[in-house]
Amino acid sequence: MIGDEPYTLGLFDTAGQEDYDRLRPLSYPQTDVFLVCFSVVAPSSFENVREKWYPEVEHHCPRVPCLLVGTQIDLRDDPATLERLEKLRQRPITQEQGEALARELHMEKYVECSALTQRGLKNVFDEAIVAALAPPAPKKPKKPKCVIM
Repeated sequence: MIGDEPYTLGLFDTAGQEDYDRLRPLSYPQTDVFLVCFSVVAPSSFENVREKWYPEVEHHCPRVPCLLVGTQIDLRDDPATLERLEKLRQRPITQEQGEALARELHMEKYVECSALTQRGLKNVFDEAIVAALAPPAPKKPKKPKCVIM
């Protein structure tokens, strides 16, 4: 519910394996908003947003709003998780890093949640509804990089 208005959401969690790269886009038509998720304790999943997931969504559905969602925030301060990351010379992704990537990719917003503790979970879906209901912002036309006459 947002305000006094109830909304029904249909969620599709698509397979991320390379084997499904050609099938996955078949689930994209009629999508009102994308939630591009990564784990805040898996830096490689954060990089995959920039390298794989956002380009794929932008290619197939350029006018559909996207939210960047950091998941597993309950593990950001977990000693065992921090120790594992330390051994790999990595650190959890910060909220500031998530916000910066969302800005860089021109996503609607960055939000965080933990499915385990439920922290931030309602906000993720509330923001998804708000983004889906907002009129689409016109995409800026890309400037030509080279013109030969």
